[in-house]
Amino acid sequence: MNSVPSAVKTRRTRVKICGITSPADALMVAQSGADAIGLVFYEPSPRHVEIEQAGSIARAVPAFVTKTALFVNPSADYVQAVLQQVAIDLIQFHGDETPEFCEQFGKPYMKAVRMQESTDLLMLAQTYSSANALLLDTYKPGVPGGTGEQFNWQWIPKDFPKPLVLAGGLTAQNVAQAIAEVKPWAVDVSGGVEQSKGVKSAQQVTLFMQQVMSTVE
Repeated sequence: MNSVPSAVKTRRTRVKICGITSPADALMVAQSGADAIGLVFYEPSPRHVEIEQAGSIARAVPAFVTKTALFVNPSADYVQAVLQQVAIDLIQFHGDETPEFCEQFGKPYMKAVRMQESTDLLMLAQTYSSANALLLDTYKPGVPGGTGEQFNWQWIPKDFPKPLVLAGGLTAQNVAQAIAEVKPWAVDVSGGVEQSKGVKSAQQVTLFMQQVMSTVE
């Protein structure tokens, strides 16, 4: 019997680059090999995009790159307005949204969790059983995400039953270690590949992707 080629034995960790604010950056990160981009629909964020701006960015994204919309405790009307005007593939909820709220839009979604030592991820996996993944970010009082800070990866249960997306302070300097220790389905980076808030660095994106690829055996 023929053996399976080694090239297909190991899955590459997926990469989402969040906080995209221009069509040029969207195209650049897609060409770098990123699997998804994130568009932030949260006004207090320095990476916030207006609906018309997001539509232009989404139209620049090549096929097979997932366009993710990030919300923090939005109104249902606002989410619907975004979905009607922007070609979104996946929703990321970063606030205190209930499973029922997340499920009402007819789109796959992932739920962000602001990690603390006391966080019960197994319970949250049951609560948000309809989510396609849980995204783990760093808890910082008053900041719903994008802290640029790393949490203790040892807080994540081993053999977690749901796909995990690891965020929080990831850079080209630590992403390979993060993948080795946590073995997430995907990693999510924003500030760690920027030259300024909302503007991505092609050099840092390239370095980040190289480090992710270095983990493939």
